[in-house]
Amino acid sequence: MRIYSKVAILLIAIPLFAVSCAPKGRSPVSKEAAQTGNPPSIAVFIPGTASGSPICEMLASGAKRAAEEYGAPVQVIEGGYNQAEWESKLTSIAASGSYDLIVSSNPSLPALAQAVKAKFPSQRFLLLDGELAGDLSIYTLRYNQREQAYMAGHIAALLAAEAGNGARIGLIAGQEYPVMLQTILPGYREGAEAVNPLIEVDFRVVGNWYDAAKCAELAAGMIKAGARVLLCVSGGANEGAVQAAAEAPSGDVRIIWFDTNGYAIRPPYIAGSSVLYQDKAAYNKVKLFLEGKLPFGTAELAGVRDGYVDFIEDDPLYIAAVSENIRKKQHDLLLRLRSGSLILEN
Repeated sequence: MRIYSKVAILLIAIPLFAVSCAPKGRSPVSKEAAQTGNPPSIAVFIPGTASGSPICEMLASGAKRAAEEYGAPVQVIEGGYNQAEWESKLTSIAASGSYDLIVSSNPSLPALAQAVKAKFPSQRFLLLDGELAGDLSIYTLRYNQREQAYMAGHIAALLAAEAGNGARIGLIAGQEYPVMLQTILPGYREGAEAVNPLIEVDFRVVGNWYDAAKCAELAAGMIKAGARVLLCVSGGANEGAVQAAAEAPSGDVRIIWFDTNGYAIRPPYIAGSSVLYQDKAAYNKVKLFLEGKLPFGTAELAGVRDGYVDFIEDDPLYIAAVSENIRKKQHDLLLRLRSGSLILEN
């Protein structure tokens, strides 16, 4: 499952919450509009809550911006943190018959969408960060997280070498799940090995997405074992690792952030941010739907060359926190990924 910073999957239930955006009056050109004279309506289903979760906020803001441009009504509906309830909440949305399109983002959503479609075959879905091909009512776009993790591992190894212990780096995950074990962890290791083929990755799991104290304990243990750079993919628990880095006696421990720009969280301890531009993806794909051009039935892969995955290198806090030598080496890697001279299939 995708890690949503600050609000990843907890085992509690949150009521549905909706925010309506009034139409702006511009006529869309979709098939629905041509047939009914009205713009199609859109529901954005948040797997968690939007407030405090940058990746979820980007999903909502991108979809709303596209809808507003075309005068389409849109509602943002929060599914809460209990994943077991997502299918029933999606079913309720489809059962209402109020929405021509449901937009969401999470690797688990394609399977849930298919279950909902078994009851409501006409319901259509636009799903980011997931993969499903062949269903003519579902479009999916999956991010190339191998590239995202590779960039994180590359700078982690560079920073570790500069700190004087280039033999070990760390990765703290909220939980073990397929994308983490099959893509993020291997990609992180691969990027680090491009710098130092003998480097070791200390991988530890919090067990949830909120326990900052447990994350701090794990981070402290990894630091004691020699790791000077840690990638954190554990939601709200990440704060514990940042605190452990700040308290490290050596003063040279650094954190790599994932999915969003984290440099301002606690300078100078955040020394890298591999990001997803989910707002851009949501905007572009919702706009295609409203123009009647979204290729339902396809599963697209988007990465650095497509502009949906990247590493933030122009933030002044990054420039202040990281030496020019490391920034140049990281930039050289980014140029290779952006130009396509280095291709990492996901």
